[in-house]
Amino acid sequence: MEQNAQAYLVGAGPGDPGLMTVRALELVQRADVLVYDRLVSPDVVAQAPATCELVYVGKSPDRHTLAQHEINALLVEKAAPGRTLVRLKGGDPFVFGRGGEEAEELRSHGIPFAVVPGVTSCIAAPAYAGIPVTHRGMASSFTVITGHEDPSKLASSVDWEQVAHLRGTLVFLMGMKNLPVIAESLMAYGMPGETPAAVVERGTWPAQRVAVGCLDTIAAEAAERGLANPAVIVVGQVAALHDELAWFDPRPLAGKTVGITRARHQASELRTELEALGAAVAEFPVSRLAPPADPAPLAAAAASRETYDFAVFTSANGVKTFFRACEAACPAPADAAPSASSAAAVLAGAAVIAVGPATAKALATRGVRSAITPDSFCAEGVADLLSGRLGPSERVLLVRAEDARTVVADAVRAAGAELVDVPAYRTVLREDGKDDLLAALRAGSLDALTFASSSAARNTVALLDGDASLLAGVSLFSIGPLTTATMEGLGLAVRAEAGSSTVGGLVGAVLGSLGEPS
Repeated sequence: MEQNAQAYLVGAGPGDPGLMTVRALELVQRADVLVYDRLVSPDVVAQAPATCELVYVGKSPDRHTLAQHEINALLVEKAAPGRTLVRLKGGDPFVFGRGGEEAEELRSHGIPFAVVPGVTSCIAAPAYAGIPVTHRGMASSFTVITGHEDPSKLASSVDWEQVAHLRGTLVFLMGMKNLPVIAESLMAYGMPGETPAAVVERGTWPAQRVAVGCLDTIAAEAAERGLANPAVIVVGQVAALHDELAWFDPRPLAGKTVGITRARHQASELRTELEALGAAVAEFPVSRLAPPADPAPLAAAAASRETYDFAVFTSANGVKTFFRACEAACPAPADAAPSASSAAAVLAGAAVIAVGPATAKALATRGVRSAITPDSFCAEGVADLLSGRLGPSERVLLVRAEDARTVVADAVRAAGAELVDVPAYRTVLREDGKDDLLAALRAGSLDALTFASSSAARNTVALLDGDASLLAGVSLFSIGPLTTATMEGLGLAVRAEAGSSTVGGLVGAVLGSLGEPS
C-alpha cells in the first residue's frame, strides 16, 4: 500500500514543469531525499524542501554519472523508515526508464515502494509538434520502440522486419545516434521511403525544435538542422500533420546553448528568461559566497541601533547577508511583518540607495520599498547620486562585497561624511564545476557564455588555469562596462554588452546577437 511506502518511483513528465502530475509535485515538495535524472527540469528540482538531500544521477548517451547497478544500490542505501525517498525520472518511470529494475531492487531488499506514473515523451513530444500518434483514417495504433539499440547488430531484441510492416505509428525513443540506420533498416524490410517522418528535439521544452520529411530524407533533415538528443522520432502518416497542426511557436534562441557563470543561488532569473526564449541553459557556477574575512563590522552594524542618514547597498547579496545578520543579532517575532524586521529598524530614517533594480527588489521583498536607484547601475552611479547630498554631518552605512571597488567609499570620505563601512560577504572561487565546463568547451556544445560580474569573469579564467584561449570559440556576453573591462583585461573577446546592467539587459544582448527572427 502507498501509505507504507518509503520510496517512490516518480515520473516527472516530458520536460515542461506544467505537465508534471499533482501527485508527483506533492511528493517532491515533501521529499527528504530526491534522486533525479538529467531530463528533469531544474524548476521541478527547486520545489524540493531546503532540507532535502539532492542526488543527481543523470545519464547522457556518452556519459553516466552512475551506472544503473550503482543507482539501484544508492536507492537501497537512502531508503529508510520515517523519511521519504523520491526517485524522480523524466517521462514515465516504466517507459524506458528502468524503473522496473529499480522496483525489483527495492522489493528484493524488503523496501516498500510506490509508483507514480508520468506523462511520457513518446506522446507529449509529438503532441507539442502538432503530431497525434493516432488519427482516424491514418493510424489506429502506435508502437514505442527503443532507438538506442543498433539495428545492424547481429542479435537484436527488436524484430525490424516485423516493425517495418506494422500499420500504425512508430515512435522511437533514444534513437538520434542511430537515426540513419533506423531509417535504412525500415526501408530495407519494405517500408516505403516516402513514408512521412519527424524528429522532435527537446519536446515540450521552450527549446523544442522539429524536423519533418520522409523516411528516406529525415536523417539528412535532422542533421542539417543540427538536432540532437534528447529527441523523439516519429514514423508514419501522422507525421505529415505537423504542418497543419503545429501550435507550439518556435522560440528565437531554440537550438542555442547558453552557459551561465553566476553563483547557483543567483542564476534562476537569468536561466528562466533564457529558457523562455528557447535556449538550452547550462549552469557553471564559478563563484560562491563566503563570510567576510573579518566578520566584526557586519556583526557590529547588525547589532547597532544607531541611526544613519543614508544606507547604501551595492548588491542583492549584500541585502540578503545584512538582513540575515540583523535577524541573528535581534530576532523579530515569528508573526512580524517584513517592515518590522530588525534590519528595517536599523534602516529606519535613512534614505536607502540600491545600486540597481535587482538590489532594490531584494530590499522590497524585505519590507524596504522606498529604495532609490541611480541612473547608471554601478558604483559610479551611486557616487553621483550621493554627490551634493553629503556633508560632514551626514552618516552613511555602506553594505558591500569585501572585494568591491572603493568608488562609493571614496565619495563618502571626500564629502567629509562619516562612513560605516560593512564588508558583508566575499566571493570565492568554486572549483567543483571545472570538469563540466571543460567538457562543454572541448565538446563545442556552448554557443554562448554570460558574465554578470567581474568576479565571474576572473573566476572563470582561474578555473581554466588562466587559459582564456579555451573560450575562443564561444560568444561571450557582459552585463555592463565594468565587467567588459575586466573581461578584456583577461584576454576575453566580448561579443556584446548589455544595454542596461540588469538580467534583462544581459538576456537582450544574447537575443540580439544569437536570436533567430520569429
